[in-house]
Amino acid sequence: MSDFSKMFDEKCLLYATRIVNLCRFLDKEKKGRHIIDQIMRSGMSIGANYAEAECAISDSDFIAKLYISLKECNETLYWLRLLRNVNDLDEKQFNSIFEDGEEIKRMLVTIIKTKRKNMIVS
Repeated sequence: MSDFSKMFDEKCLLYATRIVNLCRFLDKEKKGRHIIDQIMRSGMSIGANYAEAECAISDSDFIAKLYISLKECNETLYWLRLLRNVNDLDEKQFNSIFEDGEEIKRMLVTIIKTKRKNMIVS
């Protein structure tokens, strides 16, 4: 595993941890009950799919797993926006975790584009 892969894997793990802690907070505050299960699943799936991609059997399989990770990231960002819109998250809470998710999303897009480009060149 490359240094970048280790760093990105850790970033995804920390983000999943933040999502779990957010869900615990929401549950304790009796907020977002209708969203907790959804955001928990999608938020934890980002890193899980990246971990699967690391053991892909082909470049195409690697990209497919990363696309799943990207879709889960995008879904997580949607649920975060919804939590903000229904006032279950204030702006400060929202901005911090949303920005981290956006960063992961941008990184996933870059990894996918780079891998696809390298596949074409090979």
